Amino acid sequence: MNLNSLIKINKKKIRVGRGIGSGKGKTSSRGHKGQKSRSGVAIKSFEGGQMPLYRRLPKRGFKNFTKKNTVILNLSKIQSMINKTKNNLKDNLDLKILKEKKLVSKKFEKLKILGSGELKNTISITAHFASKQALEKIKKAGAKISIIKK
Repeated sequence: MNLNSLIKINKKKIRVGRGIGSGKGKTSSRGHKGQKSRSGVAIKSFEGGQMPLYRRLPKRGFKNFTKKNTVILNLSKIQSMINKTKNNLKDNLDLKILKEKKLVSKKFEKLKILGSGELKNTISITAHFASKQALEKIKKAGAKISIIKK
């Protein structure tokens, strides 16, 4: 046991409202009358009539409730997924397979393919969107892509 813990053990708690002789009697250090002298009062975020902080700060941002979560994959990322042997992506690739293999989060609803990088394997890709550059590179690699129309 260290010295600090001994001091804390022996320190007596000040008991307010226990008579005039205690020095903390009568109003119990709360002053006279008023809202804060009474029990059960908590004036949250009140700054003495000054404009509160939460009202002084500007509103920021916008959350679109109709936005669909779209996962974006570049061809280089797809190629690296194929190269990793533990993924077992041999013949086809779509959002359902990516979710099953836990390569993308299950919150995503659509798949978009972008054309950064090169694709070397012949693979069948099913996606909701694809860029023109991605379509050209996929055809050049001998792979197939089908776009889901909804």
